[in-house]
Amino acid sequence: MAKKAFEGLTESMYYILLAFSKGEMCGTDVAQYIEIKTKSRVKIGPGTLYTILARFEEEKIIEETAVEGRKRIYRITERGIGMYQEELLRLKTCILDSEGDVL
Repeated sequence: MAKKAFEGLTESMYYILLAFSKGEMCGTDVAQYIEIKTKSRVKIGPGTLYTILARFEEEKIIEETAVEGRKRIYRITERGIGMYQEELLRLKTCILDSEGDVL
C-alpha cells in the first residue's frame, strides 16, 4: 500500500512547520529560526529547505503571501496547522510512552 503524502514528518519538515506556526517568513528566516531554536543542533541546507517549501506549497500546506525581489514570503495554511498539531501530538505521545523506561 502506498504511503500517504507527509504521513509522519521528517525532523526538517517538523521544524519548518514549527517556524511557520510563529508567523509569516521567507526561507532565510525559517532557516535562521530553526538554527536559533535548536541551538544549531538542526541545520537545514538551502537545497533541503527550498525542496520542502516547494512541496509544502504544492500540497497547500503553506502559501505564498508576498514577493519582494527574489524573496518569497509564506504562511502556514489550515491544512499545515493541522499537520503540525498532529505531529506534535504524535511526538508527545512517543515521549509519554517512553517515560519510566530505563536504557
